[in-house]
Formats: sequence, C-alpha cells, structure tokens
Amino acid sequence: MARQGRDRHGLARFGEPGVLVLLSLSDGPKHGYAITKDVLEQTGVRLGPGTLYGSLTKLQERGLVASLDGDARRRPYEITEAGRIALTEQLATWQAVARVGAARLGLA
Repeated sequence: MARQGRDRHGLARFGEPGVLVLLSLSDGPKHGYAITKDVLEQTGVRLGPGTLYGSLTKLQERGLVASLDGDARRRPYEITEAGRIALTEQLATWQAVARVGAARLGLA
C-alpha cells in the first residue's frame, strides 16, 4: 500500500504543495477550500488542511502570495508578482524534467 504523499509506486508526488498553490492562484484569488478543490481537479493531488495552510503561511512569509480581506470564515489569497516569477521558474524546470524523462523513455 502506498504511503500518504506517495503515488502507487511508492514515489514522492511530483508536486511541491507551494507550487500547486501558486498554480491555483495564477488565474485569480481564491480562499482555502477553493484552492484545495482547484488543485485536486487540475492535478489529482489532494492537499490536506495542514499542508494547504502551512504552504500559504510559507508563501506569504516569502512574499509570493498575499491575503485579501474576507469574511470571518473565508480569507481569499492572491499570487503576487514575485509569486508569478517563482511559478514561471518552477514550471520551466518541470518542463525540462518532463522533456528529458520523455526522451529517455522513448516517448518524445
């Protein structure tokens, strides 16, 4: 049986939670539940509340996301310009990894 956070092969998921949060916010502000739902729909990765809010805290501390005014239950977050730059760099790295992997497996 695969451990949590690993795929069916026992390998770590190819997705740092912070990058997945940035990806979700790249098309507009969202609150926590909407981020979790979007990440699941787009990537198949389920972010638990601890992972999500831990990532949001770290991303805020690094200036990559900002919280917006919201009601008492739902606080929306938005990606900052620094977050867009960081996401762009990460996606370029992932694209390079995917190209090399596909070529080595004869998929390219």
